[in-house]
Amino acid sequence: MAETVDELSVDFTEDGLLVTKQLDKVVLTKGAWATILYRYQDWDRAKEEYGPEKYTIRRYQKRHGAYQQKSKFNISSKDQARKIVDALEQWIGD
Repeated sequence: MAETVDELSVDFTEDGLLVTKQLDKVVLTKGAWATILYRYQDWDRAKEEYGPEKYTIRRYQKRHGAYQQKSKFNISSKDQARKIVDALEQWIGD
């Protein structure tokens, strides 16, 4: 279990293979509740290469000294990410 926000990651290894590879992360909030936006790729076993970039927003709660994931929202494509960005830009403006 991660004790700090810096230790949190979506990297996931299965049978010695990094099947989810974190490319980047942005910490949106810190504290008892942390929100992090990750950019990552999943390993495509059939093609034996990493697939397209994906994005996920994860919420963690710190309890008993360690962060535990409480919720997540996966953004499955660049197109969906662009639609989210466009909507937020319209709502919040300059």
